[in-house]
Amino acid sequence: MYYTRRELGKLALAGLPAAGWLFKSHHALAFGLAEKPNSKWNGVQVGMNVPYNFGEGNNMPADEVLKRCLTLGVSAVELRTQPVEMFLGAPFLTPNAPRAGGAGRGRPAAADATGAPAAGGAAGAQTEGAAPRGQGARGGRGRAQLTPEQEAAQKAAAEEQRKWRLAAPMAKVKELRSTFEDAGVKIEIVKVDGIFGVADDVTDYFFELAKNLGARAISTEINVPDTKRLGQFADKHQMMVGYHGHTATGPAQWEEAFSYAKYNGANLDIGHFLGGQKTSPIPFLKQYHDRITHIHVKDKTLNDVNVPFGQGDTPIKEALQLIRDNKWNIQATIEFEYPVPAGSDRMTEMAKCMDYCKQCLVG
Repeated sequence: MYYTRRELGKLALAGLPAAGWLFKSHHALAFGLAEKPNSKWNGVQVGMNVPYNFGEGNNMPADEVLKRCLTLGVSAVELRTQPVEMFLGAPFLTPNAPRAGGAGRGRPAAADATGAPAAGGAAGAQTEGAAPRGQGARGGRGRAQLTPEQEAAQKAAAEEQRKWRLAAPMAKVKELRSTFEDAGVKIEIVKVDGIFGVADDVTDYFFELAKNLGARAISTEINVPDTKRLGQFADKHQMMVGYHGHTATGPAQWEEAFSYAKYNGANLDIGHFLGGQKTSPIPFLKQYHDRITHIHVKDKTLNDVNVPFGQGDTPIKEALQLIRDNKWNIQATIEFEYPVPAGSDRMTEMAKCMDYCKQCLVG
C-alpha cells in the first residue's frame, strides 16, 4: 500500500509497530514516502538531536529513530551512540522500559564516566543539561559513595564494555549508515556520552565508529580540562569534536579548548548561550564559525525559560540566515526542550520547529 508522508506520520503517531520494519528496505520509496526527506534549505542543513528530542531516553532502537526522522522529514541528524551500539548487539544496552501506563519509554538511570552503570542503573545514559560526567567523577557532586564491592563490579562492567567495543564489527556500522543514507538521512554528528572517562583504545573506537557512520564530527559535553586530552585524539583522527556548552559556558571556556587542539570545536547552543550569558550568541558565531561543528537551535527568553520557536529572545532567524549567507558548513540542529502545549504532542511541535526554521531560511 502507498502512503503519503502525511499518512505515514499519522500511522507513526498512532503507534504503528516499528521493530524491524524499516530495516527491511533500502530506499525511502519503500517506506511509503513519495521522495526522500529534505530539510536542507538554501544551503543550510537543519537537523535533529536524536533520540534525545523524542523524550523517551537515549536507548531507542535505531529503526525507531529513523522512522520518526522520516515522519518529520529530517534529512540529517546528530545521533547518539546508544542506538548504534544497540544495533550492533551491545549486551550492556537494552531498550528503555515502558513508562507506567504505557505512555512511552522512560529514561535509563545515569551511568558513570566509564559508561558503566551506576549502582542499580542502566548503562549509557546522560540527559541533556547534566554536568559533564568527567566533572562529576572527579568532584563527586551528587554521587553516592560506592562500596568496595560496587566499585569492583563497576570496574568489571567497564572492562567488559571495553572488550566488546574493541571487537565491534565496523562492517555492521557501515550497514547502519547505508540504511540511514538510503532512506535520505545523513548522520553528520555522533554524540558520545562519557567519552572523557574511557581508556585510550576506547576513545579511538568512538572516533572510528563516527567515521564509519559517515559523520564529520563528534560531540560531547564540555569539561575544559579534559578537552586537552580529547583534543589530541581529535587531531590524530583529524575529526572535529564539538563541545556542547550550557548556560555556564561562555567564550572563555571554548577558547581554552580551542587552544589545546586544532580539531577542538564548539557545539554552540544559541539558546543556552543567550539564557546563560545574557547576550547574543551571534558575535561568537561570527568569530568562531570555522570552529563550530553545529549549533543547537532552541528558543529561550533572557530569563532562561524555554519557549516555542518564535516566542523567545534567541536570535534563531539571524543565526540561520548568517549560516546561509556565508555558506558555512554548520548543521542547525533542533533541540526540543520547551513544554508541549495542551492539546498538542511532541511530534507535532517538532514539525512546527522544522517549519519555523524553514521559513527563516526561505520565507
